Amino acid sequence: MTTSHYIAGRWVEGQGSDCISVNDPALGLPFAELMAASVAQVDQAVAAAREALPAWKQTSASQRAAYLRGFAEQLGQRREALITLQMRNNGKPRHEAEIDLDDAIATFNYYADLAEQLPQKNCDVPLAAPGFTARTRLEPVGVVGLIVPWNFPLVTSAWKLAPALAAGCTVVLKPSEVTPLIEQTYGQIADTLGLPAGVLNIVNGKAETGAALSGHNGLDKLSFTGSNSVGSQVMRSASAQCRPVTLELGGKSAIVVFDDCDVEQAVEWIVAGISWNAGQMCSATSRLLVQDGIAEALLPRLQAALENLRVGNPLSEEVDMGPLTSQAQWLKVASYFATAREEGLQCLAGGKALDRDGWFVSPTLYVDVPADSRLWTEEIFGPVLCARRFATEAQAIAEANDSRFGLVATVCSADLERAERVADALDVGHVWINSVQAVFVETSWGGTKGSGIGRELGPWGLSGYLSVKHVTRCLG
Repeated sequence: MTTSHYIAGRWVEGQGSDCISVNDPALGLPFAELMAASVAQVDQAVAAAREALPAWKQTSASQRAAYLRGFAEQLGQRREALITLQMRNNGKPRHEAEIDLDDAIATFNYYADLAEQLPQKNCDVPLAAPGFTARTRLEPVGVVGLIVPWNFPLVTSAWKLAPALAAGCTVVLKPSEVTPLIEQTYGQIADTLGLPAGVLNIVNGKAETGAALSGHNGLDKLSFTGSNSVGSQVMRSASAQCRPVTLELGGKSAIVVFDDCDVEQAVEWIVAGISWNAGQMCSATSRLLVQDGIAEALLPRLQAALENLRVGNPLSEEVDMGPLTSQAQWLKVASYFATAREEGLQCLAGGKALDRDGWFVSPTLYVDVPADSRLWTEEIFGPVLCARRFATEAQAIAEANDSRFGLVATVCSADLERAERVADALDVGHVWINSVQAVFVETSWGGTKGSGIGRELGPWGLSGYLSVKHVTRCLG
């Protein structure tokens, strides 16, 4: 697979110095290789997007909506191939891969609807002063760079690509080097639909390619999802150009369980929050705050539930949790197991890498974890859950908010008035009450504090790719 880059409507071979090895994490073995894009090819992709911008932003809202619905339809037609690729390259269980695909399809259809509503948002503005009229125009921000992560490929790119195209922007998309293949689908669909050349460009590569894109002076906006360490570099690059940036970064999220909660339901919500995608989620609720009155009943059931999760190769067996997606992530999680032993943490379940081919670890539960433990404060990005007890509602809120991150949280309580009150008090971007992490395209996604800048999804996702212009005219 050498023709891995889609630039100006053509598939081209990579000319960079890096060879990207694409792995099956359940086996720990590569199954494809491709050459990274060179810096010159990144320049070509940005230039193609710049050239395509004037015509694309003049297309009607209904035309852009038709293309977006075409993307949704074409994703559905490739359903089995895309599900299988997610299972093979990410290690996702089938049911997770199916939900990811449905999420991407829903995103394109949703922004098709919003695109059609854009003309109505260009409207007159009432003025208090006589003798003047004013009107609003919403215009595309321009050429945007989209850098997406490996934990939710296809989905995260849809969250960025669909609103950008709906707004009338042209795009240069850089997938993760860990999962570069599935985003190729967007280029294939662009060909099928006859999307004008240069509207969508895809360049693959490692750090050199990402740096070339994030620092490119031909971009008008940059949207990045990934780690805080890389996000800070992206932000520095954007600041040099005084360029707007959206950052969706890390999390160390809390799930708060009050003692009036049904124990079995609480266990279900807790397990889903830490084991989905093998815990490789910025939204993983990896800090469990459990009230004293329910702790003795809940923790043994939670231990059993984690130990009973079926962990294995999603392509060869029915599993609840697959492997970690990369060897680097496997080594990172294993290092936290070593740290836990050094800190003397009490482990009720897991706490080890599994002795088998591939990059598997056991679902893990540590209890009575000190608030200054590295495992309590740092994002691990694996199925590692740390628990602490609390006595009062005020204590739960204080401990949940005691984090440099602020992405999401979950509140579990039979007292809905209390649950709503606690949700309002949490310093995060999204709160679930008595639920698994159901994410809907109509709601926003993004966080506070170190979890990022800006919002994706919903109308807020579209507004991030629009520039507001006012035209004021003197009537005299």
